[in-house]
Amino acid sequence: MTIVVKVGGAALEDVASLRKCARAIADLAQDGHRVAVVHGGGAALTRMLARLGKKSEFVDGLRITDAETRDAALMVLGGIINKKLVAAIQAAGMPAVGFCGSDGMTFRARKKFVRGHDLGFVGEICFAEPCWIEALWQQGGIPVLASLALGADGEYYNVNADEMAASCAAACHANTLIFLTDVPGVKDADGSVMPWLSTKQAAELAAGAVISGGMLPKLHACSQALKQGVGRVRILPATEVEMLPQFYMTKLSCGTEVIHS
Repeated sequence: MTIVVKVGGAALEDVASLRKCARAIADLAQDGHRVAVVHGGGAALTRMLARLGKKSEFVDGLRITDAETRDAALMVLGGIINKKLVAAIQAAGMPAVGFCGSDGMTFRARKKFVRGHDLGFVGEICFAEPCWIEALWQQGGIPVLASLALGADGEYYNVNADEMAASCAAACHANTLIFLTDVPGVKDADGSVMPWLSTKQAAELAAGAVISGGMLPKLHACSQALKQGVGRVRILPATEVEMLPQFYMTKLSCGTEVIHS
């Protein structure tokens, strides 16, 4: 089975949480699944930018990225965070190889506009060729991708990690895409976690401002993955990551399953 796991938030910030996530990812691979990992690292990037005297601004959950912010993203996401996650997976007993989405021309990006806003060096994936990911799988490894990709202009673009994970899952014909998050799931207007959510409901919740911020690109990514043939998509709280290896054998009581409609 082919499984793409997106790791972000506290799972990357807290040493114990990172270790638990790495252990679950390694267990999946040891069970014989082909596993690819895509990661964010927005909190670490925000801290680095603050040290550089730069304020972080967002539009619909996407970071406005000038050239200096983009360079910091390369350093933090493609460097520190990527290698921390690689080290954690290898400590759990599986070989992992970290790289940016741009490496090996695996992903190509184009400039992204949101509601007419120019966000700078923010990109969206326009091309994917998973041959290097598949080569790592053939060697028994776990690819770990930072969410950065090159544009046709030769510039690096900061890509939302949820969107990168969806593109990776679609390109690899994944059976499952799982987002490990800081939140218990998608909440309705009453604040209750929805165990199931259709893509039509997600659009309605966004239009009614029930969901906002970082959940907007996440649910958009869920929808895109399902449209492009990914079998199952689930938002799972990282606190319950031990359930990950049981995903297909146990009915999960946590998180939100997103279904195509």
